[in-house]
Formats: sequence, C-alpha cells, structure tokens
Amino acid sequence: MSNSLTKLALKRFKKNRSGLFSFWYIVLCALIAVFAYLFAPDNSSNANQMHLEIHSKKPGFSVQMLTIPSDKVDHQSSIKKLLYGRQNQDSELPILGYKVLENELEINIFTEGNATSKIKTYPLEIFNNLPENYIHQKTFLLGTDKYGRDLLSRMLVGTRISFFIGFIAVFISLVIGITIGAIAGYFGGKVDIFIMWLINITWSIPTLLLVIAITLALGKGFWQVFIAVGLTMWVEVARVVRGQIMSAKQQQYVEAAKALGFSDARIIFKHILSNIMAPVIVISAANFAAAILIESGLSFLGIGAQPPAPSWGAMIKDHYSYIILGKAYLAVIPGLAIMSLVMAFMMIGNALRDALDVRN
Repeated sequence: MSNSLTKLALKRFKKNRSGLFSFWYIVLCALIAVFAYLFAPDNSSNANQMHLEIHSKKPGFSVQMLTIPSDKVDHQSSIKKLLYGRQNQDSELPILGYKVLENELEINIFTEGNATSKIKTYPLEIFNNLPENYIHQKTFLLGTDKYGRDLLSRMLVGTRISFFIGFIAVFISLVIGITIGAIAGYFGGKVDIFIMWLINITWSIPTLLLVIAITLALGKGFWQVFIAVGLTMWVEVARVVRGQIMSAKQQQYVEAAKALGFSDARIIFKHILSNIMAPVIVISAANFAAAILIESGLSFLGIGAQPPAPSWGAMIKDHYSYIILGKAYLAVIPGLAIMSLVMAFMMIGNALRDALDVRN
C-alpha cells in the first residue's frame, strides 16, 4: 500500500460514484466543446443554417431537404473548420416534393397545414444533372428553434461557450486570487489590511451587477464576457489562500526555508502553495459552476455572447415565451443542459473535498 497522499486521495475519489460519474460527464462535455462541429449535424459557422419554413418543430421532425450548391470556393483549412465551422456553406431548402423536367428541377417548397405550396425551378446544370444526389431526408433529433435552426447542433456548439467560460474565468480568478491572497497572508501588516479592505469592497458588490458593469466597460462580445466573469471570482480564492498561508507560514518547513536564505517569492510559490492547493482545487470546481450560471444569466439579459453565437442562456431567452404555447422543450432543453453541467461541477467539487480532506 502506498502512503502517498496523492494516491490515497485518488483512491478515495474513485470510490465516490457520484464524483466519478460527474468527472466522466465533464470529460464528455469537454470533448463535445472541442469537437462540436464534428458532432453537429449542421456544421456551418455557429450552426446558423436557417429554415424559416420549418421553425419550432418538435423533436424527431423529418423533412426532405434540397441542398443548393454554393458558387463560392471553400478555402478553409481543416483546423479552421474544426474551430469555427464551415463558411460558404451550401444553402438548404425544405421541400414537399420535386419533379425532374427536361432542363429544370421543379420543387414544391415546404408549407404547413393547408397552405398552398410555392413552386420553384432550378436549372439542372447547377446539380450536375443529378438532382437526386442533392435531395435527402433530414431528421431534427431535438427539433428546430424559432428560426428553423437545428436545435441539437445549436446545443452542441453552445457547449463550447458554457464550458470554456469556466476554464478562462477560473484561470483568471486563480492567477489574481492566489497572487493577492498569498501577498496578504504572507506579509501581513498594512499590506494585509489594504488587501482585505479591497476584498471586502469587491465582496460587497453583487456579483451579477459587477459583471454587468465590467461587461459594459469592456464592450459586448465573446472574450469580454469571459474576462468580466473572471475578474469577479478572484475574491473567494484570495480569502481562502490568505487564510491557508497565514496558518502555513508558522510551520517549521517555512522557518527552515527562511533560514536557508530562500527568497519570499520562492517560499510562497514553491513551498507554501504546493501544500495548500487542496482547498483551492475544491473552490475552483465551485467557481466553474458559478461561471456557467453567470454567463447564462448574462446571455439571458442580452449582454453575454452575442448572436448568432449559440449560448444556452440566449436560447432560453429566445424561447421562454414558448413555455405557455405548448413548446416548452425549446426552453427546457437548454435549461436542463445548464443544470446538468452545473450539478456535475458541484458534485465533483464535493467529491474532491472529501478525497482531499486529510482527516479522512
């Protein structure tokens, strides 16, 4: 049996089924976030292929789809397609039926109910005289939103925003919080008094209000939201690090490091921080969940990720009125996605707390 604290903590973590399940769920979400455009049925940029004729359809809706080739040449590399989706995507048109005439393709555009279907014709040459190769049956597993976009594709691509904001916001909060908390806890005195005054002032401002103020100052956009959320989450990290360092700096190994003439920076970042990271890891998991909720709230208010970028919070905003119109799934599906990811981070945080507790 190994006496390594890391191995013992890992062994305790593996015994926690809820924590282990949450870990693999988060790994799955990470893979979806990175390779979203490979998994999404609509791999156009932001999964923004609109079909207004088939808006707000229920999950499992199927229709014949005509693909109209684009004249533009695709110069995108495989990496850009993976990161940003396909540009100059061929347009699609839902149809009820078609006829192949002598030199033309005649189609009946999809219409609902008893409405008269519009007839449109295209020259066969744009389909290389093989129109059947450009007509296929398309199924929308989660239905379509109010603009006729594939809801499944929007959900998959939206995972990227909700997931990556956790990483970036937590990274920013760790860099600022650990640095400020370490300085306050190690040096104490007037430095500690000033930093605690700054922490208390920041803590007294409602988080969402502070994020809104920073977002308006930096401007609306993808990265601005990430930075704004990160700049509001360092306070908790700083308080935890300060308290841990105030306790750890009284230990004998710190006194020994001072006696050997090591610099304060080396003592803090190489000796002390390596011994107090357990509570920081736990609070980081909680901050992941908080960052996802804050971003969703900002997107719901319209100051988060801007259209056409898919965001789970913006999807709820666009469709919350559909709850009373018999199409509640348009708002419930992204809501369940937010809830499941936040719950996974909270459960893995609880599992890490139990695993890293030395009293166990």
